[in-house]
Amino acid sequence: MTTCATCGNDYDKPLLITQGDRTAAFDSFECAIQSMAPQCHHCHCRIIGHGHESGGQMFCCAHCANQTGVTGVEDRV
Repeated sequence: MTTCATCGNDYDKPLLITQGDRTAAFDSFECAIQSMAPQCHHCHCRIIGHGHESGGQMFCCAHCANQTGVTGVEDRV
């Protein structure tokens, strides 16, 4: 049994996910996303797609990036 790094559930089929030099065990993708996915700098939602990055800040979409003054990004081209 392995303990989920997010919720603490003991699980016999964990997901082992590596991000850079960090590896953690999770009982579901939901827990992995909650623990490892970056948050949008503007709305704080978890970014599970590509997102946008500007000046070291991550955004879930161009709208959120634009709300903080980032220019030159569009969700639809």
